[in-house]
Parts: sequence; C-alpha cells; structure tokens
Amino acid sequence: MPTTFTPDKCNCTKPSLRHPCFSNESRQKFGRIHLPVSHACNIQCRFCVRVINESEQRPGVTKKILTPAQSLGILERALRLCPQITVVGIAGPGDTLANDAAFDAFGLIHAKYPQLIKCLSTNGLNLPTNVEKLISVGVQTITVTINAVEPEIISGIVSHIFWEGKRISGIEMGKILIARQLEGVKLAAELGLIVKVNTVLIPDVNDSHIADIAFKVREAGARIYNIIPLIPQGEFANIHVPDCNELRIAKQTATQYIEIFAHCKHCRADACGIPGISEFSSQLYQEKMETFSHG
Repeated sequence: MPTTFTPDKCNCTKPSLRHPCFSNESRQKFGRIHLPVSHACNIQCRFCVRVINESEQRPGVTKKILTPAQSLGILERALRLCPQITVVGIAGPGDTLANDAAFDAFGLIHAKYPQLIKCLSTNGLNLPTNVEKLISVGVQTITVTINAVEPEIISGIVSHIFWEGKRISGIEMGKILIARQLEGVKLAAELGLIVKVNTVLIPDVNDSHIADIAFKVREAGARIYNIIPLIPQGEFANIHVPDCNELRIAKQTATQYIEIFAHCKHCRADACGIPGISEFSSQLYQEKMETFSHG
C-alpha cells in the first residue's frame, strides 16, 4: 500500500461541485432530495432495521414508499419549497438496484429535469450489471456502501445475500459481495460516474480494517470516502457507538489513501433540504403512510 495520498481535487469534477454529499465545500450551499421508491433489499446487514416512521434520523427510514410516478410530483413540490436543490437521490429504504423502481423514477425525472444531478446509493451487489443502465437514465454520481474487503470480516457484518435465486451466507457470501462491489466501483469509474464509498464504522468488527477498505476502493476508482458511525440496532444493538476519538483515528487512517467527506448527517431515505440546515420532508408527505415488504 502507498503510505501517502495526494488529493487530486476530485471535488472540482463538475457534478460534485453542486453535490452537498460529495463536496465538503458545497455542503451548506446546495440541497438534495431523497426519493423513497426502493423498498426491497437483496442483502441483510446485521445493523440494518428498515422501518416507516416520522421520528428516526437515519438511513433505512421513510414516511412512506413512493411509486416512480409519485416521485416526480414530490420532486416538483420539493423544488418549490427548496430552490437550492441540485441533487435528486434515491437511497432506499431498501437497495436501489434490487428492483427497477429507481430506474423508472430516474427516467421520468431526467426527462423533465435534465439539469439536476441524479445520484444513487447501493450496496453494490447488483451494480456491475446495471452501470450502463444507470447512465442511460441520467445518473452521474453513486455511493456504494462497502463495510469490509475481506470475506471473513464482511460475513460478521452481513447475515446473508440473495444472489441468483439463492440465499447465501458465510465466507461464500462475503467473496461474492466484495467481488461484485469492487467490480461495480471499477466499472462505474471507468464509465465516468463519480463514486463515493460509505463505510459504517463498527467498533471491534471493522475498525482496524479501515486502511484496507480505503486502499482497495481508491484502487478500484472511488473518488471520495465517507466513514459513518454505527447506529446500534438489530443484531448490533449491544455494540457501542464509535466515540469521537475512534472516528478521528478512522478518518486519519483513511486520509492516507483517499479523500474524506467529513460531514455526513445520517440522512433518511426521504430527506429533503440542505443537510444540517433545512429539512422539508414533513411538508412533502401529508397522505396516509404505507407499509412495505422486507422482501
């Protein structure tokens, strides 16, 4: 591994200049909306609990699930409430590539608002076979959550995946998931997408593995790296939240290999506004809330 990393000014790439989740400089200037159209998921992380509610401030949470057609109407309302929105993102509450809802929504949105940045978050399992399709519906930036690059470690973080019609767990699962994630990052970068990688920092699980992750994802083509502290829940409910010192050490370690995004706000799947400054999602969703399947 190299011992030093020289930033290549990745935030000067045109789309990320206006993306508050990719640029430390633009995070207080521009807004984003997350459209919760992707309800299904193809992996089960041990810390993930997806719910519908109005109170929790974290990924995997939304007030309701939108159809692709509904998402266009919600976006139109959001732009009136927050003209600073430059980014339309889809970040769940499941995985965006587990079904076609995100593609259908982006297709409608890109046709009407080609000037807006389209951004997608994914666990990466289905990314390699979908990169060109994402580009065709206007996606320019993607975030891939990669929590380990060793099968033994990821098998302690992810319970199982659904792959080619089978439920797979253990080391075999880890090998498949990591290979697909890194292949997807590499292909996306080669085809011109700006790639950010998120890692959930889990004390005593992957905290000593950050250097390996940062090096591998940068080698694959990721441009920026975001370390998110664990929210203890699910099977990891008894693991402590990383403290400030643990986060500082992880970020300093990763900085040797890749540029760090330092201001993540643990955004919901239906977030709307300027992160950390304004939030308009409560004004967007007035109808009765719906449930969704964890399929």
